[in-house]
Amino acid sequence: MTFSNLVPSLGEALAERGYAEPTPVQAAVLQSEALGRDLVVSAQTGSGKTVAFGLAIAGELLTDGENQPNSQLPRALVIAPTRELAMQVSRELSWLYGKAGLRIATCVGGMDPSKERRTLRSGPAIVVGTPGRLRDHLERGALDLSALAAVVLDEADEMLDMGFREDLEEILDATPDGRRTLLFSATMPRPIVALAKRYQTDALRISLVGEDRGHGDIEYQAMTVSPSEIENAVVNLLRFHEAETAILFCATRDNVRHLHATLQERGFAVVALSGEHSQSERNQALQALRDRRVRVCVATDVAARGIDLPTLSLVVHVEIPRDAETLQHRSGRTGRAGKKGTAVLIVPYPRRRRVETMLRSAKINASWIDVPSPEAIRVKDRERLMAMLLAPVDYDDEDRALARQLMEQRSAEDIAAALVHAHRQTMPQPEEMIANTPEAQRAAQKERHRPGFEDTVWFRIAVGRNHNAEPRWILPLLCRRGHITRNEIGAIRIARDETHFQIPRTIADKFSDALQRTGREESDEDRVLIEPSESGPREQARDNRKRNGPGPRERYKPRPTHDAPPRGPFKGRKKGPGNTGGKPGGRKRPKKG
Repeated sequence: MTFSNLVPSLGEALAERGYAEPTPVQAAVLQSEALGRDLVVSAQTGSGKTVAFGLAIAGELLTDGENQPNSQLPRALVIAPTRELAMQVSRELSWLYGKAGLRIATCVGGMDPSKERRTLRSGPAIVVGTPGRLRDHLERGALDLSALAAVVLDEADEMLDMGFREDLEEILDATPDGRRTLLFSATMPRPIVALAKRYQTDALRISLVGEDRGHGDIEYQAMTVSPSEIENAVVNLLRFHEAETAILFCATRDNVRHLHATLQERGFAVVALSGEHSQSERNQALQALRDRRVRVCVATDVAARGIDLPTLSLVVHVEIPRDAETLQHRSGRTGRAGKKGTAVLIVPYPRRRRVETMLRSAKINASWIDVPSPEAIRVKDRERLMAMLLAPVDYDDEDRALARQLMEQRSAEDIAAALVHAHRQTMPQPEEMIANTPEAQRAAQKERHRPGFEDTVWFRIAVGRNHNAEPRWILPLLCRRGHITRNEIGAIRIARDETHFQIPRTIADKFSDALQRTGREESDEDRVLIEPSESGPREQARDNRKRNGPGPRERYKPRPTHDAPPRGPFKGRKKGPGNTGGKPGGRKRPKKG
């Protein structure tokens, strides 16, 4: 199929942009059975759907290839979930309908609303906007939808995920009954089906998403790592792929901030996108990615909605998506318009089963691989460096003169080695990873010690979880009683009724002497028993079980909330209503529900 049956103005615009034949979604909406009907289209972002719905509504906008001049009111409305996507759609429709003389108004948050109202009064044929800003103009009387012939909901599933249901319903309720409604959505959850049923009539369903629900141009990979090595895995992934543009997904803005700072410290050119960034900061970050001044973006799910980066080839799920729909939305940022992309899930060991279940429910076949090793990264670096140096380049006279001067002072091998060294100096160093098995992880953790903690002595303190013991209370107590610093305290293991901690053997005697001197104070905390433990916490627990049998079931104790004032761990509990003073099971559990 070709674009030969289109009106001349659209055909010329497409030819100038290099469109020789339609993509599958464009061909589908141009079929005779789709003309003039409501449509429900399942198509991935980046499949050419903006041009597709632009062509699909041409019959409502053009007569015999010419602009319909009979109305000063909008005849088509396009609703997009984010400012960036709305502006991208507006740019696409501008060149598509530019030769036909149609004017387009863009209404999005962060722009001057009074200027948008003046544009709406000038009589645009197409209005593109975000739900919140369009609803605002509608309620103020600046947007008149009475002459509307077509409505397009782009990425409708994302709009519902972002909480725009009420805005969409108010806008659609203000449109004429006879208008066409075109609904484009990458997925078809129940809310989308309900929306289509309410606002569409005899809609034609067009599905261009395969049965695997994953984008055909996306290669899915998953890798298990120790929870403590997730950041190292991110570093090695970025170094191995050296993607032109990569996006890293985190669950919260705090995690975005932390990972962004970590990668900056490692030497990566990186920007961050989250809810705490202003629109101006967001625009600057996206522009830096488009200009290729930076290559990595760390973002939350919501902040990345509607982002379209043509050079994005790598998506890393640093934190596991909450469900299959989120996985698909995140991964769909890459593999667009026929380009290949890679989506990688970094999976902590304990959560592998959950991820396997998610992938099965999404019908996505992911390859389970190891984190790229430093050796594999160095091999890739050599291949990329050789390709760069051997690529044809036009050298000017000044370059050659400097080369001759270098050749007089150094050998060719020394000059090449200096060039390789200079190239490597600009690249962050890869990380050594623990072998990709739980057994190797446990063995490696035993071998890893903080400097100075290779030989330690276990001590015991007679408080535990039953006494609200926490490191933030235990550490200051040990420092004060033992006359040591926080850096001289090793691992802390808090059990139900006791806590074990490590002290380097070199200072253990000094620590014990200080405990004896400070244990004579009058305060409750200073009288808490702290003594050496002949065995570690696991051995001690096993000995207790052998001697006393299984312990009683732990009683229910609600933990203090973050908003409540902190409660010290060593306060004795008084006997009273609902508290038997230490007898297990004497306190009733709260009723569920």
